[in-house]
Amino acid sequence: MSTRSFIARPDGTGYRGIYVHHDGEPSHHLPLLLAAYQGRFNRDVEALTRHLVDNVTVGWDELGSDLLNGTPPAIVATLTGGEQWPSRTLDDLITPEGSPPERMTVTADSATHQDLRWGYVLHPHGIEVINLVYDADGPVVGWDTDPRTKFTDSTAYWVPNGPVPVTALPPTPLPPTTARATALPQADAARPAARR
Repeated sequence: MSTRSFIARPDGTGYRGIYVHHDGEPSHHLPLLLAAYQGRFNRDVEALTRHLVDNVTVGWDELGSDLLNGTPPAIVATLTGGEQWPSRTLDDLITPEGSPPERMTVTADSATHQDLRWGYVLHPHGIEVINLVYDADGPVVGWDTDPRTKFTDSTAYWVPNGPVPVTALPPTPLPPTTARATALPQADAARPAARR
């Protein structure tokens, strides 16, 4: 689905980022971004931001399951349903006049004029989710949030200074499947063990 969005880094006046063409809803982007931060990018916001914002020539067509490399298999399975798809950039675009495409930069000043629905600003403390239908800023999803959390896509709930709107929390961790070894009761030292 072509829900247009952007991913950005904060700057002195707001943010500066890059266009993403497909699947821009919170229910799609937030699990990928949280899992990428916690797994592939080893909790390094700057490395994640360089990859998603700085190192893209034109823009993103879509973000893919390759962002989940290094994420525990159970989380990958939950987020992808077993499917895999690569992230794709828009580097192969051809302009009508045949010139190379320009970088599709998004700023706090330009976002509302670019027909975008959602923005994701990668702050050191979490992901600010900007609902561009109504607001210029939004609530922050902390980096330690479980990627399996179900986020709503309803723009009515993503409001500045409001709570992060979720439709379901992740299941509680399952107990280990292997039985734990327990110490056997010690025989009373005063009495000898019975013989058979």
